Amino acid sequence: MIRHVAIIGAGFSGTLQAINLLRHDGPRATLIERADEPGKGLAYGAAYPDHVLNVRASNMSALPDDPGHFVRWLAANGREDAGATFVQRVTYGTYLRDQLNEALAKSGDRLTVVKADVRDVQQTGVGAAVTLTDGRTIAADTAVLAVGNLPPHDPPGFGDSLSADRYKSDPWDRSVPLGLSDDDTVLLIGTGLTMVDIALLLESSGFKGRIVALSRRGLLPHRHDAPGPMHAKLAERPVAPPSELVAMVRGRGEEIGWRSAVDELRPYTQAMWANGTDAERQRFLRHLRPWWDVHRHRLAPQVADRLAAMQARGQLEVVAGKTIAAEEGPDGIAVTWRRRGSDSPETLVVQRIINCTGPQGDLTRTTEPLLATLQQRGVVRADPARLGLDVDGCARTIAANGEPNEWLYALGPMTRGAFWEIVAVPDIRQQTWNLARRLSNAQWVGGEGL
Repeated sequence: MIRHVAIIGAGFSGTLQAINLLRHDGPRATLIERADEPGKGLAYGAAYPDHVLNVRASNMSALPDDPGHFVRWLAANGREDAGATFVQRVTYGTYLRDQLNEALAKSGDRLTVVKADVRDVQQTGVGAAVTLTDGRTIAADTAVLAVGNLPPHDPPGFGDSLSADRYKSDPWDRSVPLGLSDDDTVLLIGTGLTMVDIALLLESSGFKGRIVALSRRGLLPHRHDAPGPMHAKLAERPVAPPSELVAMVRGRGEEIGWRSAVDELRPYTQAMWANGTDAERQRFLRHLRPWWDVHRHRLAPQVADRLAAMQARGQLEVVAGKTIAAEEGPDGIAVTWRRRGSDSPETLVVQRIINCTGPQGDLTRTTEPLLATLQQRGVVRADPARLGLDVDGCARTIAANGEPNEWLYALGPMTRGAFWEIVAVPDIRQQTWNLARRLSNAQWVGGEGL
């Protein structure tokens, strides 16, 4: 019987795992977090005031069995009729922290938060031993890795050869908007959601210089539209493999609009991904993922408007191409790059480069000490697509020998290799609910399954 669960990481995934264990009257939990403030994670703890959610408030409840929970919390905190709005991410971070504080107040000794970093997790005869960097050990029956997103990988030719002032490998480094003049040029590598956040951050910080955003295809996320008319949704899961998702959306989009075509697949994408072969998944990732991402992960209208205004006045330029080399000099970094469809290299001199390629999960390249240690010992392994940790359908981590670990689970974005759609709140809240049911032996409890 599981009596104690150690949860490593107190961002959204880990915090919700602890809360759901309490809600299912399950085993006691120890929530371990190295940051000063548990309950927010990078997504909501590092956000700036003008960063907003990419999902309407009505679908951002942390609880899958109570879809109106977040909207009620907003109303109780002075935000009436906010269901259709895109609220600030810092506000959502406060919401999560409130839920954790409430759980702590009600839990007695069933929930403990420990501020520490984890060095190792080892299997014992009765479960798991979590070793902290300060030398303490926490004994548990089961451990859960909820480490969130990993930092972006440095593009080839970037990294240690460039100074920390000129090249920001971490887009959430608080120094990113500092020390720039209006005569400077900033290069943002990547054109996805991270780039959008950083472009808006630079603008709101008063930077009036030139911003160039570069990615291989130069695709920007699309905007959310006002809710459209109701239509008959798919009655069953499509049988097409992952590699045909984009073509399917295009065809269906001609009937009901592309936004509705993407959204109606949401209940089925995890199953479609799971049923695909490794070759089909790789084909999707190699050729179709950029188009899927810009349609699936959309911008709040007010964010799309700001971005369009920056482009219209010439401050932001989005280009498709590939970087070749970067050489730092007294006036900045000379970046050699090639436009998409061209054989002729160009040189762009910039005063700062910010890596906005987005979170990565290739376990073979990780610099996260705990994950590197577990992989070296063969406790965990990378998934075949190199998207994160290899897990099974129950979220059990898979060891190097191919066997599932009954004592070590994983949650959140690092499990996208198995589930694909597991980076947004609606998906992760259901995953944490399901695992809490399993660990609490409460599989009979029904969730709404949003």
